[in-house]
Amino acid sequence: MNDSEHTHIVCGHCDATVRVPSARLAEKPRCPRCRQTLFGGHPVALRTATFDQHLTHNDVPVIVDFWAPWCGPCQAMAPRFEAAAQQFEPRVRFAKVNSDEEPTLSARFGIRGIPTLIAFRRGREVARQSGALDARMLSQWVESVIA
Repeated sequence: MNDSEHTHIVCGHCDATVRVPSARLAEKPRCPRCRQTLFGGHPVALRTATFDQHLTHNDVPVIVDFWAPWCGPCQAMAPRFEAAAQQFEPRVRFAKVNSDEEPTLSARFGIRGIPTLIAFRRGREVARQSGALDARMLSQWVESVIA
């Protein structure tokens, strides 16, 4: 198998970059280092220390939800974001950044209101959506990002 037949995924548990045969992504592959599933149908919590690794070493798009625990619209959208992770993984990696705990990341990306979703491909921002979305709008937005 050549490298184009593999997909690199960063483990949401131990932050290791794992090379997975592309044809086996849907089979719930596990990280060889920590033995956790690479895609568990839940967004990965990102921190400043590992943020860039997750954005630049994942071959699939990464959609990051910038949120805060005190934000009502963030809380309302959280189950929808989780459902989207279950629906779209492994074609997309879903992640969350708590703006209160990671103010450096919020400042770096100019987050002015939450929730804000940013889609990345290979470390580059490709789309942004501010404000809470209902399930249908969220699915449509994700589809537009991965199209």
